[in-house]
Amino acid sequence: MFKKVLVVEDFDVINSGIKMALEGLNIEEVDYISYCDEAFLKIKNAFLKGEPYQLIISDLSFENDGTPQELKSGDELIEKIRHEFPDLKIIVFSVEDKSYRIQNLYKNLKIQGYVWKSRNGLKDLRKAIDVVSTSDHFYISPDLNSVIHPKKTIEITDSDILLIEYLSKGLLQEAISKKLKEKGISPSSISAIEKRLKFLKEHFNANNPAHLVAIAKDFGLI
Repeated sequence: MFKKVLVVEDFDVINSGIKMALEGLNIEEVDYISYCDEAFLKIKNAFLKGEPYQLIISDLSFENDGTPQELKSGDELIEKIRHEFPDLKIIVFSVEDKSYRIQNLYKNLKIQGYVWKSRNGLKDLRKAIDVVSTSDHFYISPDLNSVIHPKKTIEITDSDILLIEYLSKGLLQEAISKKLKEKGISPSSISAIEKRLKFLKEHFNANNPAHLVAIAKDFGLI
């Protein structure tokens, strides 16, 4: 079992629940931090002192209370951790259930567990900690298992990314169709582009093409 854990969460009521969930797990030291910048500094200082954290439990969303922050989300914190401490184990504990966001954390940022803040969230968190501490298996809350199941996961293709890139450059569907045809990409008709854009907007929960482009940029797709 882990001996030193850092919890990054800005709501006291959630922290109280996490404290209850961690009781009885024989974790010697658990620290709680409300800001992502402060969390990263604490992780770095612990490493430099030779007393590194073994597990980070982090939310994804943090309220803006006016305190200046370079890292404004759990995603940004995890990305920075992965850059400097690639072997540090991370479990996300969040209400977020969008598949593309979870897939980014799982595939690109290599987190070890994803626990959904649901009715069974604290029980699942205990399970996640046990799994991550004793194996190399990825843990995800049962209700979200289909998000990363290879037979059910919806893959974003290279042509999808190219389509979004053309949108970001202000190209209209007719011009995009022409570009795709020039590259030998099929289907490339205007109607096919319309259908794919509709699918991508629904998949990413985007309100319009501009919003789709913004989301794609946020997750490093373009």
